Amino acid sequence: MTRSARYGLGPSVFAMAGCLSGLVLVLLAAAAGLGAVLAASPLLFEGLRYAGVAYLTWAGIRSWRGGGAAADPATGLAPAPAAAGLFRGGFLIGVSNPKLLMFVAAFLPQFIDPARAQAPQFVVLILTFAAAEALWYGVYGIGGRRIARLLVRPGARRLFDRATGAIFLGFGAALLGGRP
Repeated sequence: MTRSARYGLGPSVFAMAGCLSGLVLVLLAAAAGLGAVLAASPLLFEGLRYAGVAYLTWAGIRSWRGGGAAADPATGLAPAPAAAGLFRGGFLIGVSNPKLLMFVAAFLPQFIDPARAQAPQFVVLILTFAAAEALWYGVYGIGGRRIARLLVRPGARRLFDRATGAIFLGFGAALLGGRP
């Protein structure tokens, strides 16, 4: 939503694709048993957790400060960075939370019938989860574009940037304080 409000719906699709790619990677890792590995290896989990905290803190500070270039006063949109940068940022958000890996590692197996082939079942679950997530990304993207119209005023943009930054910093603090 933040990328759509800042750069418009078109450029935000690259961020959504990155975030969805990160989510699918986490889902695949959970299906492959990485969640169990992280649960069994507190040191590995802690390393991943601190990397996530660092990224979320950096994203929060950047958003709090305004997140980049000034917006066009007529549209409320800032010039979009390169597609690769938007994708990379979305991807990092998608994979920066080890709690997601633990959640899906606990969630997915509940829907697997051990008497049947597991790979096709995981494929169906991952595709279903990804499709639902993509639908919500679309809703967020459209909502962000509508919000951009309200953010033409500098005070409103500053409030939005600070709220977004506070959310990222809050997620980072929650991740820092969380345990597997």
